[in-house]
Formats: sequence, C-alpha cells, structure tokens
Amino acid sequence: MANIVAIVGRPNVGKSTFFNRLIEKKKAIMDNEPGVTRDRHYGYAEWIGKYFTVIDTGGYVVGSDDIFESAIREQVVEALEEASVILFMVDCGEGVTPWDRDFANVVRSVNKPVLLVANKADNTERIFAANEFYELGLGEHMFPISSNSGSGTGELLDEVVKHFEEDGDEDPGKDIPRIAILGRPNVGKSSFLNMLVGKDRAIVTNVAGTTRDAIDTRYTLFNKDFILTDTAGIRKKAKVKEDIEFFSVLRSIQALQDSDVSIVMIDATLGLEAQDMSIINLAHKYKKGIMIMVNKWDLVEKDEKTADKFTKAMIEKLGDMAYVPIIFTSVVTKKRIFQAIELAMEIHENRIKKVPTSKLNDIMLKEIEKFPPPSVKSKIINIKYITQLPTKTPSFAFFCSNPQYIKESYQRYLINKLRGHFGFTGSPITLFFRQK
Repeated sequence: MANIVAIVGRPNVGKSTFFNRLIEKKKAIMDNEPGVTRDRHYGYAEWIGKYFTVIDTGGYVVGSDDIFESAIREQVVEALEEASVILFMVDCGEGVTPWDRDFANVVRSVNKPVLLVANKADNTERIFAANEFYELGLGEHMFPISSNSGSGTGELLDEVVKHFEEDGDEDPGKDIPRIAILGRPNVGKSSFLNMLVGKDRAIVTNVAGTTRDAIDTRYTLFNKDFILTDTAGIRKKAKVKEDIEFFSVLRSIQALQDSDVSIVMIDATLGLEAQDMSIINLAHKYKKGIMIMVNKWDLVEKDEKTADKFTKAMIEKLGDMAYVPIIFTSVVTKKRIFQAIELAMEIHENRIKKVPTSKLNDIMLKEIEKFPPPSVKSKIINIKYITQLPTKTPSFAFFCSNPQYIKESYQRYLINKLRGHFGFTGSPITLFFRQK
C-alpha cells in the first residue's frame, strides 16, 4: 500500500490519541505518562475515498531518562523512511521546546512532504498561540487540531490526501490469516518476531513489559501471506499494578480474539505454568487454532528422552486440550523458528478445512457402528447422519434419536475419531446433537 502517513513528534503530544481517531479504534494505548508508545504501530484509515496506512510512533527525544530512548528513536526513523507523508505533531499547550527544535532538524533532512500539526488547540487562545511553531521552519502551513474532539482534523486530512498518488486499498490485511504470539512477559515473543522479519520490528530488552501495544506485522513465508501480532506479556491480575500494563493485557486479549491462530509461547526453563494454561484456556474458549511453542530450549539440560518427558507432562496438564501441538524452539539459535510458523499455518488450514458430507458419513458411521453410544435409562441412541456445519471453526452436527442422552465420554470418542481420520491439528472441534 503506497499511501503511508507517519505521526511523529516528541513524547506526550497526543500522537496515539490522533492515531486512534484516524483508524476509528482504541488500538493504541493512551496515557498522560510520557513514553507509553514504544514500537511502530500500524492501522488503516480512509478520507474522502482515499485509503491509507497510519503509523503511530514513540516520542523522539535525546538525553532523557527513558532507558528505551535510543530504541524508540530507531523505530521513529524506520517510520520516517516508510512514510509518504509525515505529520510532525507538537503541543499548543506547552509551546516550542528544545526537543521540538532538535527533532525538526531530523524531519527536515527527510525529503518527504511534512505537515506541521499543532495538537491540543482546544480554544481560541491556543489556536493563536500555535503560530509560534512557524519558527521550526516546516513549511508555510500549520494545522491547529484537537485529537480529543476532532476539531481541525478535516482540514488536515484534506491536505494529507493531496499528496497521495493513488486511492489506495481498503485494509489490505482484512482477509489475511492472523497469528497472535502470546505468553507471559519475557518469554521471547518480540525476539521471535524480529528473527522472522529479519529486523528489529519490536523493541527487545530484558525488562519485563517492554512491549505494550499489540504490534501487527505482515509476513510472507512459502508464498503464503499472514499477519503476525506481537503482544504484551500476560500476567495474573493480582500482579498487574499499573494502568498501562492493565491496558496492555487487554490489548493482548483483544489480539487473541482477533486472531485465527494463537502461538502460546512458554519458557522451557519454567515449564507450563498456571498463567500459560489460562491463556490456552482462553484461546480454546474463543475457538482459535492453538499451538504451544516451548522457547529457550537451548537453556535446558537434556538427553534423548527430555523432550518426550516434557511433552508427556504438558499433555497431562492440558487434559481435554491435549489436541494442542507442541514444538520446541530456541529463538536465539534460530532452532525450529520457521517450523513453528509452518505449524501455525498448518493449524490455520486445519481450522478452515471442510470435509465432504459423503466422506464424513462413510467413515464416521462405521466407527459409530463399531462402538455405538451406550444406552441411558433404557433409551437407545441411534446416530443416523452427520454433517459439517458452515461455521468458521470445525463444527459437526450429529442427527440421532435421544440426543439429550449422549454422554461427554462418548463425545470425546467422536472427537478423537474425527481427529484420527481428518486431522484438525491444533483446532477445537465442536459437536452438536440434533433429534432425527
């Protein structure tokens, strides 16, 4: 998509608020604390029939106390390089600052259209005060706006779309499979994403909670397109003390809900813990494709039986979710990271697989004949016909007599037979029993 608009500026000028307004979603976390946004954040917007990508960025500063300062600057520079139009946002309430002047020098060095956006122009006094930003030397026009109320954004967007060479496409990623990378903090989610795309798409440190927003990245492997979503680490509610982390967790859960496949990454040195099970249970509840990626396998002392023991212990904990495949990886040594993505794509294919009704009945009715459902209260249950329902996830209707007496144990038998014959690796299967 050629039309790319980057929103840049120093911290706390309202970039994320404006980003959310343009994409009409509360996708980026907003807070009065400077430095909330760290990674580049992408969304899609439209104005008068023109479609474009919007990039939200972290605040560009030099000489601050933020330990992520240099990494954020690198992310901002990446956004400047990608953009076709740059929105340099400043704060009317605070006026011109040394950081604005320093960053203006950086922006002027980029040979691209730059629009000066004076945010927080919430009253007439501030609109007049915004004129001082002309000293930054960023063109003849300055646009006073309010990200909160939307005032002035129409005039700004009218100017933005004049710089587009084409109309663009409406959300080019809407029909592409989405894979969410989930897990507790510091298990290697962002490192995994960066290793796959071959550059620092997400900031990585040893500090738990480095990733805050859910970060989407379009990726192609083996001629297949999909969107990878890196998410913030999910911890127990009792351990979440700050509002920012609370909203980070909400964004991670939303990413899970929006995904087709959830890669639940765990730390091999810690094993499958209660919080990992909570994430897997949530993915199962929302009927997502699921896989477990055991990362940091290089740190485990092992022999030829270690992986089997590890797998057996996890399967026992998974119980009814033992259909979830497990892969052992090391992002640091690049061990099996591409096989992990292959497995995720296989799970997606299984999740949308449709079995012909004739084949389904030929195979499953024979299995039912070998082991019919047990009678309950002298009620005989005869299953006559099976069909797969036209749902997004594998769902099957069994037409039978006395469907209310089908036991859970027999439902598990049917699910196991469906998996044995038709696969459905990593995807929950739902059964419905109807009166025939």
